[in-house]
Amino acid sequence: MEASRPPSSDVAHYLGAVRRHWWIALVATAAGLGVGTLVTHALPRVYESSSAVLVQAVDQDVNAQGGRTKGAVNLDTEAQLVGSGAVAAKAAALLRTTVSPLELAHSVSVQVPANTTVLVITFQADTAMKAQAGSHAFAEAYLRNREETARSALDKQIASLNLKVKQLTTALTGINARLATARSGSSTESNLLSLRSNSQNQLNNLTGRLNELTTTTVGGGSIISDARVPDRPSSPNTLLDIATGGMIGLLLGLALAYLRERFDRRLVTAVDVRDRGRVTVLAALDERTTPHFDDVLQPYGPGGRVFNRLRNEVLASLRPEDRVIVVTGTSRGSASTLVAANLAAALARTGGDVVLIGAHLPDSVVDAAPLARMLGVAATPGLSDLLAGRVPLGRVLQRTPRIPSLRVITTGGTATAAGLMQSQRLRDTLQTLRRQGGYVVVEAPSTSSSADAQSLASLADAAILAVELRRTRRPALVDAAEQLQRVGTRLLGAVVLPRLAARRTDAGSGPAVTLPLPGAEPLVDEATQQLSALPERGEQGPRAERGEPVSATVRPRPADGESADQTSIIDLAGTGAADGDEK
Repeated sequence: MEASRPPSSDVAHYLGAVRRHWWIALVATAAGLGVGTLVTHALPRVYESSSAVLVQAVDQDVNAQGGRTKGAVNLDTEAQLVGSGAVAAKAAALLRTTVSPLELAHSVSVQVPANTTVLVITFQADTAMKAQAGSHAFAEAYLRNREETARSALDKQIASLNLKVKQLTTALTGINARLATARSGSSTESNLLSLRSNSQNQLNNLTGRLNELTTTTVGGGSIISDARVPDRPSSPNTLLDIATGGMIGLLLGLALAYLRERFDRRLVTAVDVRDRGRVTVLAALDERTTPHFDDVLQPYGPGGRVFNRLRNEVLASLRPEDRVIVVTGTSRGSASTLVAANLAAALARTGGDVVLIGAHLPDSVVDAAPLARMLGVAATPGLSDLLAGRVPLGRVLQRTPRIPSLRVITTGGTATAAGLMQSQRLRDTLQTLRRQGGYVVVEAPSTSSSADAQSLASLADAAILAVELRRTRRPALVDAAEQLQRVGTRLLGAVVLPRLAARRTDAGSGPAVTLPLPGAEPLVDEATQQLSALPERGEQGPRAERGEPVSATVRPRPADGESADQTSIIDLAGTGAADGDEK
């Protein structure tokens, strides 16, 4: 069962995804800001104006038991009355508008500040003047409606009292008439006097109450803060809308960045090789430390120190009997060539005997001998000549001029024929080199372009993968690791390089090695044999003493009927010998 990653690793993975796809989040955020700006300009302008009304209690006000507001006036009820049809109709009359009261009521809202008897009446309109007029109209209409309601209730009380006064007056008139005819001192007179006194008292009370009601001033409240003309629209809120659009765009960009990271099969960083490819990273190079095709890295430079650490890790991982290390790439290109050459150079600098075998024919015919140029040796004869049986092992082993402990077997003058990497001659060659006691570094083709990588790995003790970022995809890395696992080769790990740029070549310069036509055998004359044998015997020519690479051009054998003058035997680069010179 695969162990779960710590939360810090997940956070680092997400942050890495955002860092690698920051442009997606940036574009999405910019798009969100743009959409927010467009929405802000497209939405209609809404203006708001508010009026504050102080509500005063009248006789008919009775607060409901358990009401939210304290006091005689239930402000929650009064807030609902502001938007009622009666108030809206009065507001429409004050505004002298043709808009229906129902539509006006939808534009008004009421708030009740805590612990106050104040109503804040807010009206919304498409212009500032309409908002100010609407708020004032509803406040005035509410007060008028409240006063009318109170006056109507007061008038009803006055009418009721007047009726009672009239009845008592009529009753007193009858009592007085009966007293005039009653016998003095009789019980009838006594009862009528008592009845008249009670009626007179009631009439006096009703008259007093009626006087109070008729002199009462009705006031349901007042406007304590009248509506003002708003300076700016309340909606849309430009800053809020743009910020909201930017935030939504950012969140969408982060989601898109994660989805791209989730479904992107390319390997972008060394962390991807380790986490997504499940391959140990032995070394990671950047643009500053990546080697070039013109020479191996210096031991004390930034890149050289990386390969020195790689050498130490490789030596610590090898068993005592392990001698052959194969370096293969996960994608087509020259990543394995750079890693194999610099690893072999780092191993040879320790003083041990190291053999570098070039078993990878480069994809570019223009640069068919990168190892020869990088290490300053002759391009031919090489491995293909050895496996074809044209030259012995001693002829193809070339000692590099700058690193005496390093010997090189180049690819050779022809492409590796099918089946040669599975030949017994290659097995015997590797066994011979094993018995010499040194390390053997094999530069193999990529696992995605040739089956030779798997064949070479089956003859090796350990393998290293050269992973070129932004060019290698995760399935290719997983497939390469599985190929090595199927042949039983121990995978030490991967060396991660940034994507390599195509090597520039001069238009007038020819290839270091010219591949022969099909069916033609390369001619290796005496001069070429001497040139190849110089590093073997420890003798160095003038160009080797200066550390300059030596390259040779091998032409195919002339066909029947052609003269020898039509065939150039060898051209030493930099010596001034032209094609057709006689030797």
